[in-house]
Amino acid sequence: MMSTMRRSLAVGFCVFVGFGLSAQAILELTESMLKAIEGRYGQQAVVDVVKWNSLLLQLQNKDLDEQLTQVNQFLNDYEFIDDVKHWQQPDYWATPIEFIATHGGDCEDFSIAKYFSLRALGVPAANLRLMYVKALRYNMAHMVLAYYAQPNAIPLVLDNLNPEILPATQRPDLLPVYSFNGDGLWIAKEQGQGKKVQPGGNNSLWEDLTKRMTQEFEAKD
Repeated sequence: MMSTMRRSLAVGFCVFVGFGLSAQAILELTESMLKAIEGRYGQQAVVDVVKWNSLLLQLQNKDLDEQLTQVNQFLNDYEFIDDVKHWQQPDYWATPIEFIATHGGDCEDFSIAKYFSLRALGVPAANLRLMYVKALRYNMAHMVLAYYAQPNAIPLVLDNLNPEILPATQRPDLLPVYSFNGDGLWIAKEQGQGKKVQPGGNNSLWEDLTKRMTQEFEAKD
């Protein structure tokens, strides 16, 4: 099964890594990458990663609404798992492959997987923010992915707690705190974009995440 699957995956998609996220690399799910995934996570993980890759390929020429909807639905099917239970660490940001291969993660991992999936489809970093919020219903810190059609627009919220993609103004259960992507850090201002306060990457978790992503996709045959 693996050899047939590998032969069928001579297809590429875009992955954006690094703080600036300004460089686009066209990469492939190579045999060595799939072998590494299988060795670390098992054969089912390969199947799941292939499904993710296939979805991105199918969505390449679709309109934005469908891309947002399909990526959100696909990744929301994964299981919520607390970092301490899942990674034996109090706070760990999984790469999309780690999230998919282990079939779950916490709110940061859902949001990160959606962010990089949409970046792979060509959605500009300027339109996307990983946003920390307070989930008022649960009285807890939470992360969602926000999509901005325009810099000062009300963003759409992609969330694992609520499967429906809604404008932030229709999510009174979420209180924005701050948001970021590879281009900078923003302090939230009501439900809009907020004020940019820091250029570039904003923390060591993001640095570690993007480093691991680079290592995953640099696997050689």
